[in-house]
Amino acid sequence: MKPRELLATATIPGTANALQLYRRDGDFMIVLGGNELMSSRLRGSEEALALMTCDRLKTEAPHLLIGGYGMGFTLRAALARLGPQARMTVVEIMPEIIDWARGPMAHLTASCLDDPRVELVKDDVFDMIGAANKRYDAILLDVDNGPDGLVREDNDRLYSNYGLTSAKAALKSGGVLAIWSAGPDERFARRLKHVGFDVEEVMVRASTSGKGARHIIWFATAR
Repeated sequence: MKPRELLATATIPGTANALQLYRRDGDFMIVLGGNELMSSRLRGSEEALALMTCDRLKTEAPHLLIGGYGMGFTLRAALARLGPQARMTVVEIMPEIIDWARGPMAHLTASCLDDPRVELVKDDVFDMIGAANKRYDAILLDVDNGPDGLVREDNDRLYSNYGLTSAKAALKSGGVLAIWSAGPDERFARRLKHVGFDVEEVMVRASTSGKGARHIIWFATAR
């Protein structure tokens, strides 16, 4: 097997840590320390985050807030599933992630960032959620490996009672908060229920083939 080729490094805002973009045999990986956060080979659960959220929407013209661009698998799946009246606001705090998407991974991007339904915002998704009031039909979060601030400690705010209450306030009635996780977390599921969400926990596979690691998506519906 060929060794990984380091293509780029980007410091995570507010931390001393850095994300690294690697390539091996045409596959791309984004790595934090010893953790491979995402890989172009394994996109099944990121696509499921979008598709299963879209299946739960009650309108033909939804407005989705997507926290974290990553490699764009969630955005592309949502664009493919939803019609021309849909709107998607993608919030990415690291401009380098978008540079990588438009640069070495441009063939993966498939021009999704240029889709007229997409608005790209450089901001902290926590602040975007806090500034909204019944604005979104769905909020999709894939900014960590689970409900804790692995990538940025500040992300812990998203999963706190305050952060979840803010997300509930940012959703329209019946809106869906969907959160991706590398594994289960019973305390977090209870926290979602505590702030007033109806909660469904779904296991999905990392690969589109139905194989690979088991990941978790929480679908929390605002009452």
